[in-house]
Amino acid sequence: MAARPKLHYPNGRGRMESVRWVLAAAGVEFDEEFLETKEQLHKLQDGNHLLFQQVPMVEIDGMKLVQTRSILHYIAEKHQLFGKDLKERTLIDMYVEGTLDLLELLIMHPFLKPDDQQKEVVNMAQKAIIRYFPVFEKILRGHGQNFLVGNQLSLADVILLQTILALEEKIPNILSAFPFLQEYTVKLSNFPTIKRFLEPGSKKKPPPDEIYVRTVYNIFMP
Repeated sequence: MAARPKLHYPNGRGRMESVRWVLAAAGVEFDEEFLETKEQLHKLQDGNHLLFQQVPMVEIDGMKLVQTRSILHYIAEKHQLFGKDLKERTLIDMYVEGTLDLLELLIMHPFLKPDDQQKEVVNMAQKAIIRYFPVFEKILRGHGQNFLVGNQLSLADVILLQTILALEEKIPNILSAFPFLQEYTVKLSNFPTIKRFLEPGSKKKPPPDEIYVRTVYNIFMP
């Protein structure tokens, strides 16, 4: 029996949360080794476990994978979440890249100065409503299917749902002008593997708090 994937990252969302999401969506059980000290990071670095000296890092199938997008692509490809042909894979990749640009704003938000955090919420809302959500609303309205690509669950759906739900934590009515995305979010949230991940007690991480921010600073700051 193959070993379960092991995730190396602090105990919080950050750039590893998308990896947790796609593993959960694929129905894959995984283990986590949380980084809590600078010494743990140095041990990984000194042991040549981190190709570019940074996390996220995922041990899977005898490999130590780094770089978030590469990790996501590998898991998605392995578990049939990356389309049926080159055209579908390219669409999925394009949608994921766009969504990750928006998600990056959420990842960095807790590390801003308090005075800048509310301004950034307004900025995130504007970008979501003007630049990103209209694209996906048009796609869903145009093909009338339950998923973004190929009428089956893909990495693009997983990352978009992750981003929507994280935005709704800060801006509950963020989808008020997007009825197709509203319906899409409800249906995806009830997809069996995703529904389990959204239930209490799963490995889905809560919104970042001061403890997480302080831990990240202690590990990664000089």
